[in-house]
Amino acid sequence: MHQKVFIFAVSFLVAYLGCGEAPFVKMTNAVCKSYNQSWVVVHYCRLKAYSRTKTSLNINATFIEPAKNISLHAKAMKKANGYKPFLVDFTIDACEFMRRRNHPVAKIIWNLIKNVSTVNHTCPYEGLQMVSDFHHVELPIPLPSGDYLLLLDWMFDGKPQFATNVYFTFIEDLLPTSSKHRRSSLSFRTDV
Repeated sequence: MHQKVFIFAVSFLVAYLGCGEAPFVKMTNAVCKSYNQSWVVVHYCRLKAYSRTKTSLNINATFIEPAKNISLHAKAMKKANGYKPFLVDFTIDACEFMRRRNHPVAKIIWNLIKNVSTVNHTCPYEGLQMVSDFHHVELPIPLPSGDYLLLLDWMFDGKPQFATNVYFTFIEDLLPTSSKHRRSSLSFRTDV
């Protein structure tokens, strides 16, 4: 008897997880701004929509002078009556990170863009730098569903040179869509 209950429970769990939706990440906006046009020229920074649920990020910038001492200030914000600070706020030496990859949060961001960018070498950086067709987003950490903003401020020799701000929506949906609609319609009918 216990074996039948166990098999039923495992089958139910597999079916439930199979029908559930995976985490959904969609970039909704990208804003890049150069503070110093004589050092960094941002040619374009935009999203391309492939479908209602899929967008890709494309950034194209030229570093006029060689950048040898680069710092990155990263901050994550979550929308709740405006954007509020959320979990991440750090500054790292980007050149040191490219040599050792020793910061766990920066490593998550790096793993997302390393295959679609030209920024896959150590300092100095000069000339055309780009992120092209970045659309595959898998976050290895759980986040609450909501709208987020990732602020990246790039500093060369201690002075802010340009900013990259990416807005995205994260939805962690653990219930199948059809059962949510069924539950809401049933609860609506019992209230009537």
